[in-house]
Amino acid sequence: MAAARAPARIPPTNAPLRAVAQQTFSRVAGAPLIEGNSVDLLIDGRANFDAWLAAIRAARTSILLENYIFDDDPLARAFRGALSERAAAGVHVRVIRDWLGCLGVSTDAFWSELRAAGGEVRTYNPFSFASPFGWVTRDHRKLLVVDAEVGFVSGACVSGKWLGDPARNVPPWRETGVAVRGPAVHALAVAFADNWATLGEGLPPDLPVLTTVPPAVGRVDLRVLAKLPSTTGLYRLDQLIAALAQRSLWLTDAYFVGLAPYVQALAAAARDGVDVRLLVPGTSDVPAVGALSRAGYRPLLEAGVRVYEWNGSMLHAKTAVADGRWARVGSSNLNVASWLENCEIDLAIEDEALAARMQAQYEEDLRNATEIVLHARRRADHGRRHLPQGAGTGRSAAGALRLANTVGAAITNRRVLGAAEGGILLGGALFLLGSAAVALYFPRLLAWPLAVLALWSAVSLIIRYVTLTRRARATAPSSSPRAS
Repeated sequence: MAAARAPARIPPTNAPLRAVAQQTFSRVAGAPLIEGNSVDLLIDGRANFDAWLAAIRAARTSILLENYIFDDDPLARAFRGALSERAAAGVHVRVIRDWLGCLGVSTDAFWSELRAAGGEVRTYNPFSFASPFGWVTRDHRKLLVVDAEVGFVSGACVSGKWLGDPARNVPPWRETGVAVRGPAVHALAVAFADNWATLGEGLPPDLPVLTTVPPAVGRVDLRVLAKLPSTTGLYRLDQLIAALAQRSLWLTDAYFVGLAPYVQALAAAARDGVDVRLLVPGTSDVPAVGALSRAGYRPLLEAGVRVYEWNGSMLHAKTAVADGRWARVGSSNLNVASWLENCEIDLAIEDEALAARMQAQYEEDLRNATEIVLHARRRADHGRRHLPQGAGTGRSAAGALRLANTVGAAITNRRVLGAAEGGILLGGALFLLGSAAVALYFPRLLAWPLAVLALWSAVSLIIRYVTLTRRARATAPSSSPRAS
């Protein structure tokens, strides 16, 4: 997330403080503030897809498309057809697809039509025997940049699932995206180019979208948060916003699994009187993540954070709005994968008008959501769903992440545990006792998998050593004969 810009009504005497705040946010996020943009809010899949396709079909020089999932369905085939037509017309078309995201829904051969037309498609981080755990890092971005005219950032993948299924009475997924025009389009193109270069030869340096910074077209200031693996700017910024919010912090997230420090930051804000709200799916397309989200409700609720579950088919938006003047829209979720491992793309927008529109949309969304409350005594609360006593502690499998954090904190004595975490300790003790029993009486059940994993890791390291050695020899300058 990003910075809350001081309102224009603040007197000039506070200009030095505003400069320090802007510098702080830029350093934390690793992204400068870009002025002079216009931003249009796109609600749900149909609005996003229609805008994307219209821009693609009007492209004159370049199309840069990066997405986690391309489903081999009518919607994705429409995109492929539009991209192929533009590539055949001489437009520079480049696509990045994620290997894991597309696994089982489309193959690399899906793009043969585009390649034949002159476009190029690269796959991010395909499985490699030489990297046993390399599959963890994914390209989770949803980014489209057309010419130097417009950029789109969203949480939507190129899949008909976002449109629902009217024949089966399945409503569309709830999604949020934005269309951006102005100088920020150049930053979005650079973000794509940086990732493209990690997969092979870079984009042509004379591509207009890389050489041209569009002129100012509006009054919206924003930051382009182009996160790469093993960078923590987005996480630090989320923490900073939770600490600086003064009146409100309204979050929407599809796969919320908050780390303990972030949960504590939200709880501290709520205890300090900030109106903190979290809207998550009631029914998730990844049930295990949905269960993990519920396992973390209790400490939030006990601190005064209001938690809501969406009643529709799937809530997939990833947004935040703070104090009515700052907003975030993009691909990143509030979980460790987005914060630490994945490639993500978000916009942190500092504009009161857009923040007001997002607040209004949030209030509209809550009309189709159920508030979760702690179950103190049985009573009729219309429009609310109770969290039973002990919920989040009885599901040891679903609450694995929370259990690991709590047990680890207890064993290492690195922090004081809260009352909501006390019941988890017994579950952790039983789990460890069971693991010890398995190790004592059935050692092969643990030894064989560990041996296979160790062997695989050793072979992968040898392969990498040989590869690096050959590369070093190939690039080393040949020694010239000594003069006699």
